[in-house]
Amino acid sequence: MAKEKTLFTCSACGGTSPRWLGKCPSCGAWNTLVETVAEAAPGNNRYSTASFAGLAQAQAVQPLAAIEARDFARTASGLEELDRVLGGGIVEGGVVLIGGDPGIGKSTLLLQALDALQRTGLPTLYVTGEESGAQVALRARRLGLEHSPVQVLAEIQLEKILATMDSHQPAVVVIDSIQTVYSDQLSSAPGSVAQVRECAAHLTRAAKSSGMAVVLVGHVTKEGALAGPRVLEHMVDTVLYFEGDTHSPFRLVRAIKNRFGAVNEIGVFAMTERGLKGVSNPSAIFLSQHSTPVPGSCVLVTLEGTRPLLVEIQALVDSGGPSPRRLSVGLDRDRLAMLLAVLHRHAGVACADQDVFVNAVGGVRISEPASDLAVLLAITSSLRGKALPKGFFAFGEVGLAGEVRPAPRGQERLREAAKLGFSVAVVPKANAPKKPIEGLTIHAVERVEEALEVVHGLG
Repeated sequence: MAKEKTLFTCSACGGTSPRWLGKCPSCGAWNTLVETVAEAAPGNNRYSTASFAGLAQAQAVQPLAAIEARDFARTASGLEELDRVLGGGIVEGGVVLIGGDPGIGKSTLLLQALDALQRTGLPTLYVTGEESGAQVALRARRLGLEHSPVQVLAEIQLEKILATMDSHQPAVVVIDSIQTVYSDQLSSAPGSVAQVRECAAHLTRAAKSSGMAVVLVGHVTKEGALAGPRVLEHMVDTVLYFEGDTHSPFRLVRAIKNRFGAVNEIGVFAMTERGLKGVSNPSAIFLSQHSTPVPGSCVLVTLEGTRPLLVEIQALVDSGGPSPRRLSVGLDRDRLAMLLAVLHRHAGVACADQDVFVNAVGGVRISEPASDLAVLLAITSSLRGKALPKGFFAFGEVGLAGEVRPAPRGQERLREAAKLGFSVAVVPKANAPKKPIEGLTIHAVERVEEALEVVHGLG
């Protein structure tokens, strides 16, 4: 009997190599090549069959201005926070990939959304490959969905799933999860690079050709990235990540890619006994309740997608000895080291022999540079042991030359803070409003040392 031919396939990009290598020759990732059985070559190219025809019908070449531009029709999912992340609702024929840590609430959220859609009259289908139908029904009972009309299919074979979709014609289909689905056309095991890529391609094609909205649940690696080939994220229309600490009742759903809406939009949910509930005022969970102002605390108005959020930045500066530590939670550690150098060079505040710890309250991750000014003011407040005034907030990017640069959509940030009762602000000069905002005293600054002088005068 002839020995089966084997290939080494990269679990990150799907590239192949005839022998094992420590580094993938296609994407450069280390230790990602896995031995797989090579697929037998059919008589003709399987990608030349009708099942791999183009997603769009062939049309004549025409100028862009002559093509009719129509907005996408959206269907509300019944969960306002989920609709916000999706850009307003579920798009017909759209494919959504949602990933997150085990047990964080992906299946719970989608089951709640399908139940709300089904009760409005839209046919839905929940395909479970990780659980039996009885386990899904048990979860529905715990969520208070005793008489849920959602159609459930416990199946992992792709061909049977596609046949069921074709016969029932649901408006929204959830595949939980894509790593459990396999196709008979391939001999590799479910969850392998070839199976995930092939099954996702077939489901995407079925969604585009029939107009069904398909939601794929994906596993994540221990680094937090979606498991499987990177091409999986390129095939779908929207990529959502479930974030949050399992010890906290709050969950964040963040849009990493969205062809039908804004990226980096977030939805905030609270995990309760009856499932996930949307949080209408998320700023409240990111602000600690201090009876009196404390040193090392500064409120930042950050921007997540289209939503301004108020987040408390806490800093602790303590004597560190010969090798001081620099630790940040929710903020970029390299940027923290840069800000400490700027603070020393341009404001004369030295922290070279001090341990510096910075934390964004509530488990939120802040990546925008508009947090620089709030971080510097929190560090200075902790170092001097002097609290910032009550109702104080700040935002602005700090450059290496010590200048304070404007943040995008500054007027919205100021109005959001004023609405929540904040009264004193230090902001970049370019973000100062032309008309005064009622109840808000704004100090516009151009440099770091100027900002520190303003705060010193407020105390």
